[in-house]
Amino acid sequence: MIRRERLVQTFCDIAKIDSPSGEEENMAINISSRLETLGFKTMRDAYGNLVASDGRPDPILLSAHLDTVEPGRGINPSVKGDRIVSDGTTILGGDCKAGISAILEALESIMEDGVEYHPVELAFTREEEIGLVGARNLDFNLITAKEAIVFDGEGPVSQITASSPTYVGFDIEITGRAAHAGVEPEKGLSSIKIASEIITRLPQGRLDENTTVNVGTIEGGTVRNAVPETTTIRGEFRSTSIENLDGLRVQITDVVKEVEKLFPDATINNHLHVEFETYTLTDDDPATMRVKETLKGLGLKPSMKPSGGGTDGNVFRLNGISSVVVGMADHGMHTVREYVTIPDLVDAAHLCEALLRTK
Repeated sequence: MIRRERLVQTFCDIAKIDSPSGEEENMAINISSRLETLGFKTMRDAYGNLVASDGRPDPILLSAHLDTVEPGRGINPSVKGDRIVSDGTTILGGDCKAGISAILEALESIMEDGVEYHPVELAFTREEEIGLVGARNLDFNLITAKEAIVFDGEGPVSQITASSPTYVGFDIEITGRAAHAGVEPEKGLSSIKIASEIITRLPQGRLDENTTVNVGTIEGGTVRNAVPETTTIRGEFRSTSIENLDGLRVQITDVVKEVEKLFPDATINNHLHVEFETYTLTDDDPATMRVKETLKGLGLKPSMKPSGGGTDGNVFRLNGISSVVVGMADHGMHTVREYVTIPDLVDAAHLCEALLRTK
């Protein structure tokens, strides 16, 4: 039986464990201990991802990630009515500890009831928040499942991520020429000025319902009285349209060439890199069909919603695993206003349990 109080306590306990991206070790140790107590064999791959299994053939994979974003240290969760909230100085960490809690509660319930259940594998990854890094370095030789349910979506568990874009990051490195800003500025060539010329020529924001562009950071200069020699622009663009992605690649390249002509003495290097690839769920997708049928059996109506973000599900699909991402009761992700709705968290645990109870 899913126990609400135990589920909430599990969430609050693991929410208190600091686990910003790259610092997930204490979380991995905690979750590994919990799984071993439940009888699972746990393993760590070379990158530090946590994988567990009951050792039986033809399992389904349940997955969530171990890391959180900043500010995520010293989280102090509390229950207010039907919500779990932070004290307002940090995130809550529902992304993705709500998903982990739902999985753990389902496993505890099944073991407690002593019922037969579907063979299962578990994957808890590192550094998801900084570009699905853990999943991209996951040792897939440890995974035998052909279907995966990823508990990493926003909203109720009945909300299924219908599609996810391709994500392309770009780094534009500009080298100008340093000089004393007060004594001989005419001998300098400001890399920040060149960067501004590039940024004002780049598209930004939402271009259409499927495509976004953002310049996230600009870093340059050393002191206020020196003409800045080096500056780096970091940004991204996302789309489910191959045509739009190709067009943006060309546009960014053309902008760089255009600004190079304005400043022939500068050096400008442009690097583009794909972080994850797009997918759109189809009606005959095995994992999607499994989740929809199980939701309906619980009296929950599946809803399909596209996402502008990526999850480990993108990487699982690239590795031949039919994957579906479901909500985990979290709202206001990546903000200090984040909260988890307890009834929805209970529903997430019920879905996870029902998936495992279905042979």
